Amino acid sequence: MKKIDLPLILDVIFYTACSFLLSVGILRYFRVATWAVFTVSVLIALAIGTGCSLLIAHDHRKKHCTKQAQKQREAVMLHLTLAPTGDTVATLAAAYRAEGKEVETGEETLSVDGIATIPLFTMQPVSADAVAVLLKKYGKENFVLACNDLTPQARSLLSSFGRASAESEEIYTLLERTGTTPSPLICGEIPRHPLKHKLRRTFSKKNARPFFVSGSVLVLMSLFTFFPLYYLLTGALLLITSVCVRALGYA
Repeated sequence: MKKIDLPLILDVIFYTACSFLLSVGILRYFRVATWAVFTVSVLIALAIGTGCSLLIAHDHRKKHCTKQAQKQREAVMLHLTLAPTGDTVATLAAAYRAEGKEVETGEETLSVDGIATIPLFTMQPVSADAVAVLLKKYGKENFVLACNDLTPQARSLLSSFGRASAESEEIYTLLERTGTTPSPLICGEIPRHPLKHKLRRTFSKKNARPFFVSGSVLVLMSLFTFFPLYYLLTGALLLITSVCVRALGYA
């Protein structure tokens, strides 16, 4: 089943409604007949809504695809971070072999075309201290550091000694290109909070005070504005909500 693009729908509705109301206001200002006002305004709103849907649909799809790819990459990198070192080495070895490279594996490292590749996937960017330890350990031997990310200092230190790194974007692209992405992923499917859970958080007793403060401010603002009805009604609604939440809300 195709997922509904709710942000796109809301954007189109917004632009359509704005164009309709603006057209009505302009035409009524020039005292155009009522039937003509609504007919022309509806046609203008439909035209603008259709045009907007065509113009922004591509942009929404592009953003959605980019967001999905980013989430997938983060899930894969989290898997490599949490997986045992031996499994990470095996995953990288399979990817490089799929590219036709000569690979030899060890317990914690692998050799790709004769160059050592050191997996060091961590939750935080790899620090310069960690890079210094590797430079001390391997001495003049060349190596590639495979990791999620590097601090600027660590990246500069690696570059100073002529060592390369393979970071998250490169590793993820390699796994996707060679079809060797691990499956299933560790924590790959993080459960989402259901609607009931979100409602419990929104209408918990501790939120009574923010509702009350917001409602009080709006009621007070109705005394100093040219359009007090909106502020009065909205403020009263928030005040009633605060009382209901305090009395009946979730603990």
